[in-house]
Amino acid sequence: MVGSSNTDLIARLDRLPRPGETRSASTFTTAAGGKGANQAVAAARAGGRVSFVARLGRDAYGDAALKGFRQEGLNVRHVSRDDQHPSGVALIWLGPRGVNSIAVVPGANAQLTSAHVDQAQASLLRSQVVLLQLESPLPTVERAAQLAHEAGIPVVLNPAPAQRLPGSLLRRITCLTPNETEAAYLTGLRVHSWASADRAARRLRERGPTYVIITLGARGVFVSGPDLHQPAPGIPVEAVDTVAAGDVFNGALAVAWAEGRPILEAVNFAQAAAAISVTRPGAQSSAPTRREILRTQANALRRGRPEIKAN
Repeated sequence: MVGSSNTDLIARLDRLPRPGETRSASTFTTAAGGKGANQAVAAARAGGRVSFVARLGRDAYGDAALKGFRQEGLNVRHVSRDDQHPSGVALIWLGPRGVNSIAVVPGANAQLTSAHVDQAQASLLRSQVVLLQLESPLPTVERAAQLAHEAGIPVVLNPAPAQRLPGSLLRRITCLTPNETEAAYLTGLRVHSWASADRAARRLRERGPTYVIITLGARGVFVSGPDLHQPAPGIPVEAVDTVAAGDVFNGALAVAWAEGRPILEAVNFAQAAAAISVTRPGAQSSAPTRREILRTQANALRRGRPEIKAN
């Protein structure tokens, strides 16, 4: 796992401030976040043994993040500290009905370089799957994908936040996991239905990835691969907070893939994890344990939701 770590600083208001306006917040909280860290924690709770390559500032936020990683059982040998740049933070203004404004300050995340990936090469090459996101510098992501691809290790890339991706990177990706907004950005196609997700997934696969999994929120995901093009409907739940649902999905997907499960079985496992996460507030705090995921899968089957299998 190579990725970012942030501390979320969250102010809840009755409405978001207008430009130039100061408003009082009703509550202020801090929470562990960052797409890389969210996915690493989700993978660890789902049963994976996770080595995390990341960069933190030498400050209180970095100390707290590192303590949290150790408590979650992550291998932090390659989580380095930066004396010149602060740990990454996300400043979140949360208004009614989940409306929010977010400013991300990458800090030390932006200093995670290809050299750090090279220093972690031995650990990287012992992995069963390498999971990447785009909150780290693109050259760093490309280097990690290159090392894994050359060693025959599957690479899962969650292309978030969305940005243009070179063909050289996409050709090294085993599984690309955009949401509908990211898929639309990468293809220029509007993604609003199973049929449009199918078109976007096929276009993305033409650029290199073996599999494309497009997540569509509560509706589920669309899975596209060799001789495989089908939806996997979501598990119905009462959602209270969708923050990091995609990160939980990706972390659990990587674990199931590392265990050698076929793609659709891995998707079922990941969907169960994401379904649990949206019933809980927070990012890393919402990630379920492996036991919870397996129980949710079993309950879904008993309620009549069939396990999704290849046509």
